Amino acid sequence: MKKLIKRILERLKNKNYFFKKLYETAAETYLHFKYKNICRKNPTNDKIIMFESFIGKQYACSPKAIYNYLINDARFEDFTFVWAFRAGKLKKIRNEFTDSRTILVEYKSGKYYEYFAKAKYWVTNWRIPPYMTKKKDQILIETWHGTPLKKIGIDLKIEGNALASQKKSHKMYLLDAKGYDFFVSPSAFCTKVFTTAFGLDQLHKENILIETGYPRNDYLINYSKEDVTLIKKRLNIPTDKKVILYAPTWRDNQHTLGVGNTLDVENHFSKFMQTISDDYVIIMRLHYLVASKINLSGYEGKVFNYSQLDDVNLLYVISDILITDYSSVFFDYANLHRPILFYMYDLDDYQNNVRDFYIDLKELPGPIIKTEEALLDAVYNIDTITKQYSASYQIFCDTYNYLDDGNAAERVVNTCIKPEA
Repeated sequence: MKKLIKRILERLKNKNYFFKKLYETAAETYLHFKYKNICRKNPTNDKIIMFESFIGKQYACSPKAIYNYLINDARFEDFTFVWAFRAGKLKKIRNEFTDSRTILVEYKSGKYYEYFAKAKYWVTNWRIPPYMTKKKDQILIETWHGTPLKKIGIDLKIEGNALASQKKSHKMYLLDAKGYDFFVSPSAFCTKVFTTAFGLDQLHKENILIETGYPRNDYLINYSKEDVTLIKKRLNIPTDKKVILYAPTWRDNQHTLGVGNTLDVENHFSKFMQTISDDYVIIMRLHYLVASKINLSGYEGKVFNYSQLDDVNLLYVISDILITDYSSVFFDYANLHRPILFYMYDLDDYQNNVRDFYIDLKELPGPIIKTEEALLDAVYNIDTITKQYSASYQIFCDTYNYLDDGNAAERVVNTCIKPEA
């Protein structure tokens, strides 16, 4: 009966904004007191580290890179590492973990709350549920998940966010930041952005920012040619074709209650997919917030949808060209010094009505393109574009990626985590 009532309430929540707010407020109040009680029963253990990536949806990003560094560092041989995953992901991911010190728990299960209550260190790339207040002797390491082009958090002044009002969104960022002990930054640029976007200046917590580079980008420096071959084989990507990675972001103004975020790929990319020569294959990588399912029937062997693959780094290293728009992926991809095309078919509307940008678009290490015809022409003339943007590409990397040297995870660990209590 309880499960039935819960399912009914969930359906109502997803169809009515007022009921959604009421439901979430009541649920968070209940869980706040529940978690407080769990904390009282579970003292902090200095040798437990809790990991979570994209609220339990992925095994990826900087938490993964930090974890992989830790399990190979002898100083942490007596530590316990705990990963939290959603139920469906947990079933699929178990075989990827072979380290005997690692425990996997289901997101928001009893064990999930218990290990968060006990762990000395929390490592995450997004947000922790607001009702889970960190104890004074615990340390939260926020790695975030990208260098932002578009404005985020408190810096975002345009009303109409799909997921929350501006006032609520700003409050959420401030609430998150209150719990941070360390905030990983990949550059001086990001340090400045994160200071205002998360209200660290308002909270007088500017000192928690550590400029180490992004641990998740270590792989882009350290991967091998053999890795590329193995990844292509695993993903069934032809080895005799040029690989185009298409990785657009989501739009705040494209959201339907009960459905989620959508992205109109068919109307803005289908002609390109139909027309591109057989010398190329395309890998689709849609943002994890995008709920729509693109129909690729008829494109078998030519277009591959790997939106659900956790680690985007695997797609970066096997691709020859990146096509994106306002996503932060191009900052990371630029470490590979490969061509980037910015397909911004809705630029004016996006900049004026959805989100403005932190940097002048003239700094981008590739051309802005607004039509599928021009995009196709750019791909066919990519060598000319590469030469044209060579100097600006290097300036871009020197400005935003100068700390990505393959050792960022080590710097984060040495700064934030003490192997001896």
